[in-house]
Amino acid sequence: MNGTEDSLLDAGIPEPSIGIPTLTVAELEADPHGVFRTWRPRLPVVGHEVAGFLVLRARDVDLLMRDPRVQATETLYPKARGIPEGPLFDIFAHGMLNANGAVHRWRRSPFTRTFAARIIEGLRSRIRAAAESLVQDWMPEEDIDLVARYSALIPAQTIAEILGLPREDIPHFTHLAYEVSRVLSFTFGPEDIPELEAAAVALHDYVQALLEARRSAPRDDFLTRFLAEAEAAGELTPEEVIVQLVQMIIGGTDTTRVAGAMQVALLLQHPEQWAAVRGDPSLIPAAVAESLRYEPSVGSAGRVAREEIRLDGYVVPAGSLILLSTLSALRDEAVYAHPDTFDTRRTDLPRLHPVFGGGAHRCIGEALARIELEEGLGALTRLAPRLRMTGAMPVLQGHSGIRRIDALRVAA
Repeated sequence: MNGTEDSLLDAGIPEPSIGIPTLTVAELEADPHGVFRTWRPRLPVVGHEVAGFLVLRARDVDLLMRDPRVQATETLYPKARGIPEGPLFDIFAHGMLNANGAVHRWRRSPFTRTFAARIIEGLRSRIRAAAESLVQDWMPEEDIDLVARYSALIPAQTIAEILGLPREDIPHFTHLAYEVSRVLSFTFGPEDIPELEAAAVALHDYVQALLEARRSAPRDDFLTRFLAEAEAAGELTPEEVIVQLVQMIIGGTDTTRVAGAMQVALLLQHPEQWAAVRGDPSLIPAAVAESLRYEPSVGSAGRVAREEIRLDGYVVPAGSLILLSTLSALRDEAVYAHPDTFDTRRTDLPRLHPVFGGGAHRCIGEALARIELEEGLGALTRLAPRLRMTGAMPVLQGHSGIRRIDALRVAA
């Protein structure tokens, strides 16, 4: 923790300014798109009953992602949620995702080379083969849950290969990752914290055991190199070494699982667009990008105001917790034509997709996520061109953090 955050916490999280309404978690969870559609034309920012402020407009979200007047939240978020210590708190205290400045740089740097776009592109053919193998496994079956049998497995198998995790461990570490990531939502209560903390302890212990195994029996893989480089540099504590990998497992499995299923559901819901993508593989990247815009798997990025922020005359006080709402920004009428229409041929998406954040904290796994989503969709269009939904359209839940998805029942 640094001095800036100490002073913010001592002062408490400021209340919303006069004239800014405070929205409840219940109304935001019930219909986030509808709530944002109502308030976005009227106000650039609204209050959040738990997390300070929600910034709604695309231009403001984009600018504040890179604005030095705001910073990553460090441990302000778990403290605001009633988690002042313990294993969940430690994920925020020791991880790269919530760190600032030099601390953020040295926690992130061991992964920069591994996740560079050029190197990740070299995995495309293996991800394609893995996706095709998964489709062939369930093709003979009458009806499957595409989330569990496909979209969850592509990123899980990939992150296992990159990090050197045993393939047989995938059910174990993905279950723990999905449980721990619930802490980033606003749907858990105090009664859920012991269960989330138990998952955090189990995931921590799993990673610690892997590192101890590599220390005693090194291999030619990422984990061995990461451990050797971290210990040689001496910049990361033993706890930081573990937590970086915990965050990488969570980020490398849950978000792409949600996005991979939702892009298929949206295309099947719009059969003319499914047919177009199926007939022209060059449309796949655009279909992925539009799906991420229309129903992003990450609803917001948390920040804290280092100083007072003014947005169109409304004041966000210094010390405020801020949610930069990508969910709202990606349907901003000021940026996107007919924003509530799913259109894979739209031409108004920015070059850098906002769903991956911005500035120093832009998603390190962006290139990998795009390849997983593109190859996952491509395998389905080639091998299961008659794919259809056999159940209801899946529901994406959550207005913030990593969103949750239920089953997507399909048949080929």
